Amino acid sequence: MKKFLKYFALAIVVLFVYFGITTYPKLDLISGFSAKSTASGHFLDNRPLQIIEQGDNDIPLVNLAANSINEAGKFAVSSIYGIKERKAIYRVGLGATLINEHFDTSKPYEVPRRTNAHINLPFPYGDKEPKDTVFSNIDYKKLNAAVDNSFDKKGEKNKRTRAILVVYKDHIIAEKYDANFNKNSRLLGWSMTKSITGTLFGILQKQGKLDINKPAPIAEWKKDNRAKITLNDLLHMNSGLEWEEKYDKICDATKMLFQAEDMSRSQLEKPAAFAPNTHWNYSSGTTNLLSGIIRNQFKTHQEYLDFWYSALLDKIGMHSAIIETDMAGNFVGSSYGWATARDWGKFGLLYLHKGNWNGEQLFEESWAKYVATPTNTSNGRYGAQFWLNSGGYFPDVPKEMYYASGFQGQMVAIFPSKDLVIVHLGLSEKFDFNGLLSEVVKSIK
Repeated sequence: MKKFLKYFALAIVVLFVYFGITTYPKLDLISGFSAKSTASGHFLDNRPLQIIEQGDNDIPLVNLAANSINEAGKFAVSSIYGIKERKAIYRVGLGATLINEHFDTSKPYEVPRRTNAHINLPFPYGDKEPKDTVFSNIDYKKLNAAVDNSFDKKGEKNKRTRAILVVYKDHIIAEKYDANFNKNSRLLGWSMTKSITGTLFGILQKQGKLDINKPAPIAEWKKDNRAKITLNDLLHMNSGLEWEEKYDKICDATKMLFQAEDMSRSQLEKPAAFAPNTHWNYSSGTTNLLSGIIRNQFKTHQEYLDFWYSALLDKIGMHSAIIETDMAGNFVGSSYGWATARDWGKFGLLYLHKGNWNGEQLFEESWAKYVATPTNTSNGRYGAQFWLNSGGYFPDVPKEMYYASGFQGQMVAIFPSKDLVIVHLGLSEKFDFNGLLSEVVKSIK
């Protein structure tokens, strides 16, 4: 018996040591993810806690978190086994922000000034319902089968699609939502937000406020080997700066999203690992650095907050859209953009029409070609804050297709010669995009 107790005690010690080495350091990130996800899903989209825990937070380790929502205080709290408690607060206009113990919740803050003028036109240029148009060159049976096959049957949890929208010649030709979601549901785009952030540089360049081919305007870089890094390099994820982005471990990206107070500085403070334009490396830190650079184009924080909406989101009628902020008040341009499927579709249409929105040119036509041109060393996979199919990553999909892409299968796919935009929002990295995209394209003769 003593021998058994000795081995049992040893096993417990080993278990605790293993837990301490492998899991405990992650707990702050896990509970942080859970608190932020819970606050955003509930206060931005009115989701009950049960739906959030069974869907948004149903990720290994994250699903261990215990969550609570405080309606009166507008915040969510999460912890793992009662430890590493994290809190995310909700503020109208700014969305949910994961905070730390140093954050002053009583401090006044500014919010974007939104415009939501009623436009008496059908989708996509106004507030009325889309026209019910039938195209003779579309095989609707094949189209609807492709869309229907992208959703789980009752009781399944494999494809995990939440919304699909197909827009052809400015008309919605297919639209479907999973249970608990509809045309008014705000859905997180994750890294599709990067494409929104990048677009603002096209707008600023058209307005003559910056030149993307000039060195990035960062004072800390002017006296070292980062001085030659251009905005073009940053937009292409080709700066050569050190960065690690792997979401199954503690890395630069997870520490930034779930611990940093000012996310715009996470990449700024990294040293150069390679010369610019020689080594492509996907980095959410780079996009949040770009958000910080946008901030520095304006004299006041209010102007910065307003610009994202007045110059782009509200301009094209993405009135459901919210870009959430970090503790320092910067838009998290890498990851935290929310919108309805229809509004994500409008963003795709802006690029389909090469920056022209119902007669107004928001960015130069050449910008659409710029973002869809392969970055050096990316093997045809990446342009400027957009992903590409020029290398045939999706083998049965036209190579001209380029797209905004986000974690867990978010996509706004643009097919220039097909006059087509396809939106997918869901919860699975393993979703068959090649199948969906190719079948929709085949349905249009």
